[in-house]
Parts: sequence; C-alpha cells; structure tokens
Amino acid sequence: MGVVLPVLFALLAAFSNALATVLQRRAALTVPQSQGFRPGLVVDLLRRPVWLGGMLAVVVAGAGQAVALATGPLSLVQPLFVLELPLAMLLASLMTGRHLAPSLWLAVGGVVVGLGVALASAAPDAGRDDVPLDRWLPTLVACAGAAVLLAAAGLRRPVGKVRAGCLGAATAVCYALTAALMKDSMHVLDADGLTGFLTTWQTYGFAAAGVAAVLLLEHAMQGGPLVASQPALTLGDVAVSLMLGVVLYREEVRAGWWVLPQLLGVALIVAGVRTLARRGADLRETNRMPEATG
Repeated sequence: MGVVLPVLFALLAAFSNALATVLQRRAALTVPQSQGFRPGLVVDLLRRPVWLGGMLAVVVAGAGQAVALATGPLSLVQPLFVLELPLAMLLASLMTGRHLAPSLWLAVGGVVVGLGVALASAAPDAGRDDVPLDRWLPTLVACAGAAVLLAAAGLRRPVGKVRAGCLGAATAVCYALTAALMKDSMHVLDADGLTGFLTTWQTYGFAAAGVAAVLLLEHAMQGGPLVASQPALTLGDVAVSLMLGVVLYREEVRAGWWVLPQLLGVALIVAGVRTLARRGADLRETNRMPEATG
C-alpha cells in the first residue's frame, strides 16, 4: 500500500502526542504527588482544563495512529513516535517564548537524521494482517507481566530517576501493546465492518491497555525527572513495538550489512533523546505556568 499514508498519519499522531505531553505534564504538576498508585489522580486531573486539552490531543493522536497502523507495518509506524520528544521540546519553547539552545537543535537534528537512517536501512515490510490467538496469548501474558513488574518496582522507590524510569518503561510496554492490538482491530474493521470491530476482543484489549498506559504515564510524570522517564518511554515503546511486529505480524527488516547503518541511526536517536530529556527542566517550567482559563 506504500509508506506515504502511514507515515503522514503517524507524524500527525506524533505531533498530537507531543502536544498532549506538554499539556498533561503541566497539569500533572498542579496536583498533589503520591508515593503509591493512586487511581484518584485522574479524578483530580479532570478538574484541570489544560489536562482535558491534553486528552483531546490524545484522541486526535489515537485516530491518526489507527489510520497509520491500518495502512502500514507496526515496525514502520511506531518508531516514528520517537519524534514526540523533539516536537514536545519545540512546542514547549514556543509556549514559553524561549529559544532552544544550539545543542538542543543539534539533538533534534540527530533524532530526525537517526530515525531516517534507521528506517531507510531497515526497510520494514508489511508482514501479515491477521494474528492467530496462539500467538496473542503468550504475548499478552508477557507484556502484562512486564508492565506489572516494572510498575511495582517503580512504585516501591521514592521520587527520583529510578521510579520515573521504571514507570516510563511500564508505560512504554502498554503503549506498544495498545498499538499492536489496535492494528489487529483495524484489520477486523476493514474485513468485517463496524459490527466486527465492536465485537472483537482486540478492540476492548487495546482500550484497556490504552487506559493503563495513560494512568501509568501520569504517575511516571510525577515520579521523577524527564531525563529518566522520557527515554525509557520513547525508546522502550519503539523497542517493544519492533519485537511485537516481528513476533505477532511476522514483519521483517533487512539484515546483513544493513545492520550497521541501523545501529548508527539508533545511536544518533539515543544520543539525541538523552540530550533533549536532560533539558526537561524547560518543559517542566512550561507546565508550571498559570493556567489561562478557569
């Protein structure tokens, strides 16, 4: 089906998610912090208009991601979400009226170039559209188990890098699983229409995984600095999504000497993401600005 359509909608989703990150973190820093898992956190956030704006951006991102996954492979669409962090930093700088330092522009360029090199050299194929239940069951158990263990490990630690990193990684697993389930449900929608979409278990599976991801994300944002949570979230989402693409959808990437430029691209991405996350204080200050509406 080509790559233009899934790439365009994935970029739309990445931009919307970046906007949601800026707005949601701003809202998360205005509610009382908690040491444990607190479902009531979302109730507090519902009273913040800026958080509702962030959730609207999440809805737009979800729609864009659904179209991208319906038209392209998981291993192509999900890596494009690495661009969320550079976009979030750019949006944060616009909201504060502050200019990005040259080092940050260099990091943004590194992420973009690295992503282009990695995807061009990997050239992921479309794989298969349908996933049998015998491949879903162990995948669901493994992802759920990993998310629970990471979240439990994070919640046992005080506010800081370890807590934020563990919760960010748990969120990444849930986001990747959400995308994998969404792709399967989009296939059902295309094959069986709205009735099939509303009656297949994958639809409710990706909804549940998405809710868990949002709740974990809010705790990760409160759990510590962005330098710990954001790389774990961004890079973890890509890594788990690539594994799910291979395991579930039998997607393939080029091997042999093509691995070398892929590793170079990954190295540029990791270096850029770490540099951007290290400057997360700018994003934190953006979210502490007084709300413009009631």
